[in-house]
Amino acid sequence: MRDAQEREALASDMPSPSEGMDYDPWEKFNDKTFDFNFNDLDHYAMKPAAKVWVKVLPEKARQSISNAFYNLSMPKRFLNKVLQGRLPEAGLELTSFVINTTVGVAGLFDVASRLGIKKSDADTGQTFGVYGIAAGPYLVLPLMPPLDLRDAFGFAADSFMDPLSLVVTPIGVDIGRAAAQRINERAENMKLYDDVEDTSLDLYAAVRNGYLQRRRKAIQDAIIDRDRTWEHVSNPFEHHEKSTLGEDVQTTE
Repeated sequence: MRDAQEREALASDMPSPSEGMDYDPWEKFNDKTFDFNFNDLDHYAMKPAAKVWVKVLPEKARQSISNAFYNLSMPKRFLNKVLQGRLPEAGLELTSFVINTTVGVAGLFDVASRLGIKKSDADTGQTFGVYGIAAGPYLVLPLMPPLDLRDAFGFAADSFMDPLSLVVTPIGVDIGRAAAQRINERAENMKLYDDVEDTSLDLYAAVRNGYLQRRRKAIQDAIIDRDRTWEHVSNPFEHHEKSTLGEDVQTTE
């Protein structure tokens, strides 16, 4: 029953599978920008910086930096989970932030995960998707991660939720944080990046298709989580009755 309800929710809330599927009318511009980002920026700046990063910082230090970035972006995740109607997830987000900021020393240590609170993401582009706004064309901008038009507006909105935007301009925060995160991520996944480069016949298409698929799945997962939340709120005793019935059957056996 639950699976059927989830499929019905996705069918009503999500665009059809063909809608926005690898929609890339600006491919000429995107391809040139991707060539700059990958062959120039990554090859001559990001990759060398990542190699130095690996030599200078031990793995645990790099992981702590990654944890701190994740902790710092809590306002974006919290607000978007609230807007998506995923209130229990928003509560866990706030709990995780408090634990990691205090016990985890400003987020350097992910204590919340050790206590069973799993990491998850949410952003404004995803929220737009949950409310049925179409993705629009695929878009590649200089110095930025892959986007679609919907996520480009979402990315700009998310920058205003970053605490650093109080002391630095939101665009400056985006570029600075994205560069630092990318270098750290590049260092953490050096072999993975190299393997993708070596095995992909068309790297541009591989990055585009992978990004669009991940975004569709992220929106689908958010819709399912939202619907489960409100199903539980509207039928608060249903889960208890099912659990009790199961216990009665086991007792009878």
